[in-house]
Amino acid sequence: MPIRQYKPNTPGQRFRAGSTFSELTRAEGRNQPVDPHKPLLAPLKHSGGRNNKGRITSRFRGGGHKRMYRIVDFKRNRYDDPATVLTIEYDPNRSCRISLIEFADGEKRYILTPIGLKEGDTVISSDTADIRPGNSLPLRAIPVGTIIHNIEMYLGKGGQLVRAAGVGAQLMAKEGKYAQIRLPSGETRLVLLTCHASIGQVGNPEHENESFGKAGKSRWLGRRPHVRGVAMTPRDHPHGGGEAQSPIGRKAGPATPWGKPALGAKTRHNKATDKFIVRRRGRK
Repeated sequence: MPIRQYKPNTPGQRFRAGSTFSELTRAEGRNQPVDPHKPLLAPLKHSGGRNNKGRITSRFRGGGHKRMYRIVDFKRNRYDDPATVLTIEYDPNRSCRISLIEFADGEKRYILTPIGLKEGDTVISSDTADIRPGNSLPLRAIPVGTIIHNIEMYLGKGGQLVRAAGVGAQLMAKEGKYAQIRLPSGETRLVLLTCHASIGQVGNPEHENESFGKAGKSRWLGRRPHVRGVAMTPRDHPHGGGEAQSPIGRKAGPATPWGKPALGAKTRHNKATDKFIVRRRGRK
């Protein structure tokens, strides 16, 4: 999965760096990636950052390329039923690659592709599965020190943690009915031993080395220009106003357009789940 540097035929290509997509499965007879499995596609509607009243609730969103959603199996709930990896495909809705797997009865599903998983490999979700990339097991059956991804927070809800390209969590310890997991952010969190996780590090680790090269690439992804508060007027933002370039300069500190603390201020207020966090992220 190397990164490709573009020959600068245009100014936008001078600093652009993107994936070669060499790991994707190619269609027979043509040098193009295989088409997605149509029964596992769903329409994906773009909101443009607007709520059901048509009001913008998430700024700087809109436009972007049309794309279909790939229905990914985060639950991995076909237990003790091996499946074969048919293809490795691109997913426009996430940074990692996805794999199309087929069970013995012909059912097909998409799963996240970890590093080391190839076409023709066999994956399984089982309490007694081997510790191999792509297999899914409950945390109680995974050895301490193993790198895992697609981790459930609640039994049966499906994996919610560690799903981005190149990331991996480590199972640190097992105490009582909980497992201690060190997440990619540095946070150490308690998760029930009955919850499932997949083995291995998520694939496409070179994603972090990609460079857009031009503003248009952000527009393809549905990201509109992000305007700084200090560039606005005082009526539009608390940071606005002043002659020429001015610092934020508020006694109350940086704020959102609506006056709430921003730029590093703590926003987590969930006392119900604080007890599951053993070590906060960013702490040394």
